[in-house]
Amino acid sequence: MNVLLVSPTTPDTFWSFRHVLPLLRRKSAFPPLGLLTVAAMLPAQWRLKLVDMDVTDLEDADIDWADWVMLSGMIIHTDSCRVVAARSAAREKPVIAGGPLFTTGHEQFPEIPHFVLGEAEDVMPGLVADMIHGTARDHYESPRKPDVTQTPVPRWDLVRFKDYVTAPVQFSRGCPFDCEFCDIPVMYGRTPRVKAAEQVIRELDALIEAGWRESIFIVDDNFIGHKTKAKALLRAIIAWRRDRAVRIPFLTEASLNLVDDDELLRLMVDAGFKKVFVGVETPISESLAECGKVQNTGRDLVAAVKKMQNAGLEVMGGFIVGFDNDQPNVFERQRAFIQETGIVTAMVGLLNALPKTRLFTRLSAEGRILQKTTGNNLDAVLNFVSRIDRDVLIDGYRSLVNQLYAPKPYYRRITTFLREYRPNGPRTRPTHGNVAAFVRSLWILGVRSRGRHAYWSFLVRSLLLHRHKFAEAMSLAILGHHFRKVAESL
Repeated sequence: MNVLLVSPTTPDTFWSFRHVLPLLRRKSAFPPLGLLTVAAMLPAQWRLKLVDMDVTDLEDADIDWADWVMLSGMIIHTDSCRVVAARSAAREKPVIAGGPLFTTGHEQFPEIPHFVLGEAEDVMPGLVADMIHGTARDHYESPRKPDVTQTPVPRWDLVRFKDYVTAPVQFSRGCPFDCEFCDIPVMYGRTPRVKAAEQVIRELDALIEAGWRESIFIVDDNFIGHKTKAKALLRAIIAWRRDRAVRIPFLTEASLNLVDDDELLRLMVDAGFKKVFVGVETPISESLAECGKVQNTGRDLVAAVKKMQNAGLEVMGGFIVGFDNDQPNVFERQRAFIQETGIVTAMVGLLNALPKTRLFTRLSAEGRILQKTTGNNLDAVLNFVSRIDRDVLIDGYRSLVNQLYAPKPYYRRITTFLREYRPNGPRTRPTHGNVAAFVRSLWILGVRSRGRHAYWSFLVRSLLLHRHKFAEAMSLAILGHHFRKVAESL
């Protein structure tokens, strides 16, 4: 059986890093973990080919080779998925589609004959049998959430590591919180399901043995959803680093209540975590209460961010404007908070109602839904009737993002971060690619960029005042090139 696994094209977004990939001589930020995991669930004797359209073109010959096409994507991949489905249908190749896009919106794709809705582990044996016999059903969906301790090691042999910046590994699914706008509880539930620590270590070993030597992203939506088991994994990673003598940095996503557990924070740093993405959302307490962000309410958000920075973590933050309780001064309040905290990588998006979320249900009942969301958190598009005047909200959002990523305030924010940041935990070794990217950036940022004067001033100050953090300073400066390009496109 020949199975073609297709990962669709990602448009230019905050997380695509498209504008810095050429500096790194890479083609994509992350390989498609979901498809690589599904590939590991297929019979070993089947012939598999993965086409990541962020890395290479999908050729007609690839489709002709296949007996089946497996397609996975998120909402942001809608347009590309439609193209893949149409091309496959034109060549009479059946498509099986899965992933978040189809789990919450498969009804929008009548052109696709087969779907896996939700997680795949429990339905794969039946799907494989039906593929063999040519009797695939229109959809497959398990009545329960699968046991992730049975999830196999991804098929890393199907990708070329040199095409990617960061390798993804998953530890858990689900989040104990229930933020109104979030679709994670819808897809994965509120009871975190976690892999065994030794299982994750096997996945890390597989990456190392396959030749991976750069950063690893633990892609959980909330790494600390089950704190006790997260601590067990961190202790295992600490031992693994020591036994393997690896110097690879980790990053992940976690809820802000990380700061309430000093042991957990220390273990993350000791295990080699250097960055953590946190959904801060807004400094406006009424808006936090509105969306049910209970883990952020009733606390000093500035102090929480600084505690993580002082411990040795770079805090990347998610922010939202457009809540019902937001007032016209929300843009200035967000800007001031982000600058004060030194959250350099600040992903600011307009609130949108994702399918099947509590927010979508509420706004539908209020008659306020206007259209489907694009899934791109940088699109200046609202899919519901906002309380703030629509034009004021969109214009204010565009202005906010451009202010944040203009050269001078961006470099000031890095400097604020560097003042608070205390490098701790195991040291990591800069790769040849990182050094080469820095050299290339001298031309891009220091000569061609309109912010070149601010860049050179920042570089000199970093050398003089933060010499031991210079690698972090330059890495963030390079990322700023991508963020500015994206901001300018709004």
